[in-house]
Amino acid sequence: MVKQASVKGPALSSADLATEPASYEAGMAELEQLVALMEAGQLPLDQLLDHYRRGAVLLTHCRGRLEAVEQQVQVLEEGQLKPWVAA
Repeated sequence: MVKQASVKGPALSSADLATEPASYEAGMAELEQLVALMEAGQLPLDQLLDHYRRGAVLLTHCRGRLEAVEQQVQVLEEGQLKPWVAA
């Protein structure tokens, strides 16, 4: 029987799961770390589920920040400020 090395991430508490990151960049960095741990494929099922839930919170936060920034960006067109429309 071949014993695989175990890759364990930190255990996440209920408070950790719901806490929003300090910034978009912090959220993206944490999300990238979670994805790497999950892709390793060696987390126990409970931790995998917790990491997935945390990733969903981070993804929602980051998408919300991007949408807010897109709404604030304006383009000067023919002397008039108009809302920026994503292509």
